[in-house]
Amino acid sequence: MTATLPPTGPATGAREDLQRYLAAQGSLEASRSELTQLEHSEEVEQFHQQMELLRRRLLAEPTAFREMFISDGMAAVAWEFSQPELGKQFTETLWGLLRRGDDVSVLFMRFLWNLPLGKKRMFIRAIDAHLSDRYPMFDGLSKGWPASISIPPYIRTPEERSQDFGLVNQGYLGYMNIGFSREDVDLFIWLEAMRDKQCAEKPCELGIFLANHKEPVGGCPVKIHIPDMLELIGEGRFRDALELIEGANPLPDVTGRVCPQELQCQGNCLHKESPIQIGQVEWFLPEREKLINPDSLVAKFAGRPSPWDVADKPPVAIVGSGPSGLINAYLLAAEGFPVTVFEAFHALGGVLRYGIPEFRLPNELIDDVVNKITLLGGKFVPNFVVGKTATLQDLKDAGFWKIFVGSGAGLPRFMNVPGEHLLNVMSANEFLTRVNLMQGLREDYETPLPETAGRQVLVIGGGNTAMDAARTARRLGGNVTIVYRRTQSEMPARVEELHHALEEGIALQVLRSPSEFLGDAETGFVSAATLDVMELGEPDDSGRRRPKATGATETVKADLVIMALGNAANPIIKDSEPRLHTSKWGTIDLDHDGSQETTLGGVYTGGDAARGGSTAIRAAGDGQAAAREIVGAIDVPGDAVSAMVASAHEYTEKAATAQKIVSTAELSDGIHEFVVHSPVIAESAKAGQFVRVLPRPDGELIPLTLADWDAEAGTICLVVQGVGTSSLEINQMEVGEAFAGIAGPLGRPSDVHEYPTGSTVVFTAGGLGLPPVFPIMREHLRVGNHVTLIAGFRSGDLMFWVGDDERVGRLKAEYGDQLEIVYATNDGSVGYHGFVTGPLEEMLEANKRGEGRTIAEVVTIGPPLMMRAVSDLTKPYGVPCVASLNSIMVDATGMCGACMVPVVVDGKLVRKHACIDGPEIDSHLIDWDKFLPRFRLFKTQEQRSRVAHGLA
Repeated sequence: MTATLPPTGPATGAREDLQRYLAAQGSLEASRSELTQLEHSEEVEQFHQQMELLRRRLLAEPTAFREMFISDGMAAVAWEFSQPELGKQFTETLWGLLRRGDDVSVLFMRFLWNLPLGKKRMFIRAIDAHLSDRYPMFDGLSKGWPASISIPPYIRTPEERSQDFGLVNQGYLGYMNIGFSREDVDLFIWLEAMRDKQCAEKPCELGIFLANHKEPVGGCPVKIHIPDMLELIGEGRFRDALELIEGANPLPDVTGRVCPQELQCQGNCLHKESPIQIGQVEWFLPEREKLINPDSLVAKFAGRPSPWDVADKPPVAIVGSGPSGLINAYLLAAEGFPVTVFEAFHALGGVLRYGIPEFRLPNELIDDVVNKITLLGGKFVPNFVVGKTATLQDLKDAGFWKIFVGSGAGLPRFMNVPGEHLLNVMSANEFLTRVNLMQGLREDYETPLPETAGRQVLVIGGGNTAMDAARTARRLGGNVTIVYRRTQSEMPARVEELHHALEEGIALQVLRSPSEFLGDAETGFVSAATLDVMELGEPDDSGRRRPKATGATETVKADLVIMALGNAANPIIKDSEPRLHTSKWGTIDLDHDGSQETTLGGVYTGGDAARGGSTAIRAAGDGQAAAREIVGAIDVPGDAVSAMVASAHEYTEKAATAQKIVSTAELSDGIHEFVVHSPVIAESAKAGQFVRVLPRPDGELIPLTLADWDAEAGTICLVVQGVGTSSLEINQMEVGEAFAGIAGPLGRPSDVHEYPTGSTVVFTAGGLGLPPVFPIMREHLRVGNHVTLIAGFRSGDLMFWVGDDERVGRLKAEYGDQLEIVYATNDGSVGYHGFVTGPLEEMLEANKRGEGRTIAEVVTIGPPLMMRAVSDLTKPYGVPCVASLNSIMVDATGMCGACMVPVVVDGKLVRKHACIDGPEIDSHLIDWDKFLPRFRLFKTQEQRSRVAHGLA
């Protein structure tokens, strides 16, 4: 019963609200009564029981319901794919689900991956038709997909990229820089994987085997399971794909960028018009992982014990940290072997760092690989030149069980045409090392570069190194022309690199070959090149038509000439180990087919050391193959392993010790002596050798002759005259400070012969020539030779090491009359008034008269003009004379060719290199007119640097 109240006021609206409320209340009470009655009905009680069971099952088996809903959803998706075409709304919804980046996305990726090709094409048509406004790269994608069209990686415009050293081909992740998401990029890569045919023959992975070929044509040298990788990506399993790759190749983000895929995996792709972008996919995966989980690398190896601590496998030494050495070190360390990588440079990476510009391969990717090896317990020793700092036998004696030699390329090739001695004619190795490794392009680094901005630059050659050099010079502001003796179609460079070079404004002159370089007579710098006009004749052994001169020539302006003609083998390791068999080209021979082991048991090799000029990916394949051999060849008794590990670890620590200054003294105005802790160099040093010094990380590499050493104390002695910025800054260093790197001993030791009684070996030392003379004349005294030292100084107050308790004085006290000393000063304040040539000429004239000791040979060390004067003086008398040449160098191991010395042999001008053939070279063979200007190569740059540092 509902109560009705009489109106209490004039407000009609209020009464209506009240009446509605009372009516609703009445209805609610009636419904509640009815609900109470129904709650106890049999049907409702059964419903509640079913809901409770459903709730319990949901809690116990949540995936069952997820699968039920997914099944219903996939059925709906499958129905859509049964229609003639996919509609706009469905396509957008499906794409949104794919972009979620979760399990649902993976589910739909897997569904689409498993569709037949016709349905995949339907999907491509749909995204082309309905999503191209948001994704311009989808526009037209359906026309020719999957065989002849794909989504390209993101490449910066020529106008933008030619002005800096930023990455050119930024891959699919580059799309993130223009507004696309990481999930979008995942789908771009997934779409590329969707093109794969899953070929049973796997030509991309295995290559194509031909009769009479040792290696297959194409394929993957590091044995990546490419079809499996693409299938995992197709199923949305990106991390599994990465793990698959890294199981074979720990540096995919390096090899994926620099490998010539068009000759390897992609060259065999059945999509001939547009091969699958395998290289791009390869380097995308590790970069994606870094984006998603920056700490994944540390987490992956966390808690892993160091192989050096476990010490249950014998230690392995790796020579060189290029692609072959890095992959070898990683795979062995991952298998639990203690490994030490010995690298000649101060920075790791080998050719990957010094030879490949950062616009192709960022250095941080090399650092990633080094970090992986370090996390696995691997150790690195920079500034260690195997063959000089220690021999292969020394490493074995130190406890290393096996050795892998991946020492890389050697001496750069030149053409031996007139004018190659001119200033600013240099190898691509030198040019790229100055820019890449030594960072000479940066204002805050000291290594000088040739003047390039606005200058005419010629790059001679048509390979990848030529492209790198040309594109680097372009970025430094040069007007660059590539000169190649064949036509464009015969160029061995990667098609992509040549295409990018031409896009960036680099000119190409084909069917041209330099026959002479012309120079400025006053400055000694190159000014022009004479080019032979070529034509193609019959094919040579490589199958390319052989170029031949037509007789016509043309002359072009040239301010800088960069020679990119390949490399000969580096002789350092070969010369230090005569038991190691080498080919006629100087490359290290393998003992037998199917093995990377050399003819010296326990020593393996690969990469350019064995192949000559090759590619980074083939070098990596060799390193991988050698690692597999080493892993399966343990032949050391278990009780001997721990002792070997302890010995190798002790040697590694000693070799990697900081090279700190023990003592220093000012010998004369601007000349300082440093005693430096450097035990492995002290143990190996010989008279006449030098070291390569890097004072600080942003400094330049400079050669300094060893003045003395003490193997027992583990120290070396250097004497430095402050001239350029680097040497002036060295002279400001104090006791306890460490050099960024000292490598050596380098160069050939002095050739010390025993001479007959009555003869003498004459040393002419001008100023700073006395310190390098000191150990050589000491060695002659030790073998019993009489020595005459003619030491020249500007004046008496600048003399050093001549007191009774100083080095020369102590040597005189030890050897007495076996050592005769003559001092000469320019001002006559001490000894002979004049230059060192005065006393020498008197001795030569006395010999001519049959008087005095017979001069067996003359060794001259000092200022270049003094050495030339001594050489010119001795030549008419027929007295042998050697000059120790401390010329301009970069790597000082023969790789760059900067220390070129023009010599005349049998009437022909040929190149020698002070770091490989010297530093002591027969002075009578040197063409001094061509050699002396080389000391002025960077005079302008050095002066600018002194001004910038307040040292002028």
